[in-house]
Amino acid sequence: MATDVGLIAIGAGLAIGMSAIAAALAEKSIGTAAIGAMAEKESLFGKGLILTVIPETLVIFGLVAAILIIGLAG
Repeated sequence: MATDVGLIAIGAGLAIGMSAIAAALAEKSIGTAAIGAMAEKESLFGKGLILTVIPETLVIFGLVAAILIIGLAG
């Protein structure tokens, strides 16, 4: 029984951790391109900001998955 609780916690932690790593890698590439584009044309700041924030939805999906893992197991 205690092993099941530990595995559930590991699964929930991996759901959040892996999605956070994926979002960080995506933001790194998008942020670099956005800064380069803004160096050429300053009016692209708004578009660059929006495109940089979009990968954060991955972390929200990971959080939802973790909540579902914990909720369905409990």
